[in-house]
Amino acid sequence: MSSNNFRQVCQDFETSYKVNADQNKELTSTVQARQKLESQQQENKNVQAEFALLKDDANIYKLVGQILLKQDKTEAVMAVDGRLQYIEKEIERVEKQITEIQEKSDKKKMEVCFD
Repeated sequence: MSSNNFRQVCQDFETSYKVNADQNKELTSTVQARQKLESQQQENKNVQAEFALLKDDANIYKLVGQILLKQDKTEAVMAVDGRLQYIEKEIERVEKQITEIQEKSDKKKMEVCFD
């Protein structure tokens, strides 16, 4: 193997290594985003379960800044349901991102192994 070929192989390896490291960083941040969404989802499910235990005329208060505002139960339930729908859609979107990142990473690894 000539010196030029060896340098090229080393440069190709270094480039592939950097791409893989970048993909791993992207994957880590995306997984963290999914974990945060799952945590928010669980919190909202807990609130939803608490609402189910309340009577229709129960007093519900919403914290807005430093102020507690009285809120109608129907309105509060709709808000939590809406948040849960949004969070579920975001989780699906992030799951797709994770799959795409993993597929790109696997493809790049295969290219490095068989080039």
